[in-house]
Amino acid sequence: MENMTVPESVRNVMRANKGKDTKPERMMRDALRAVGLQGYRKHWNVAGRPDIAYPGRKIAIFVNGCFWHRCPTCNLPLPRSNVGFWRSKFERNASRDAENKKDLEDLGWTVIVVWECELKRDPISCALKIKEKRTK
Repeated sequence: MENMTVPESVRNVMRANKGKDTKPERMMRDALRAVGLQGYRKHWNVAGRPDIAYPGRKIAIFVNGCFWHRCPTCNLPLPRSNVGFWRSKFERNASRDAENKKDLEDLGWTVIVVWECELKRDPISCALKIKEKRTK
């Protein structure tokens, strides 16, 4: 990682971001329950620690924030300050996401990525896609 100084205000914002039980994760769980899908586990202890998992069916669900995981649909610009830092941070996130997905698939898991923007648009539709994969 580049040796860049991150302003204290940015560091405080990054520290305040939760890694678990985020609003998009709660929306996803609410939508899953709304379509009759229960029995999931939160942050199951397998490769990548998926946000939501159905261990018996080996289905892992990652609920990705558009900013932190660089949603291909939203195509958000990089922050204007410390561009090198942010580019490196986002590249590491993407690399980690790809590695987690591959590790889980190598273990026989089905990996589903749900983007924050999809959830905001239509959470029930997201849950129905998961329900379809879960019943196969």
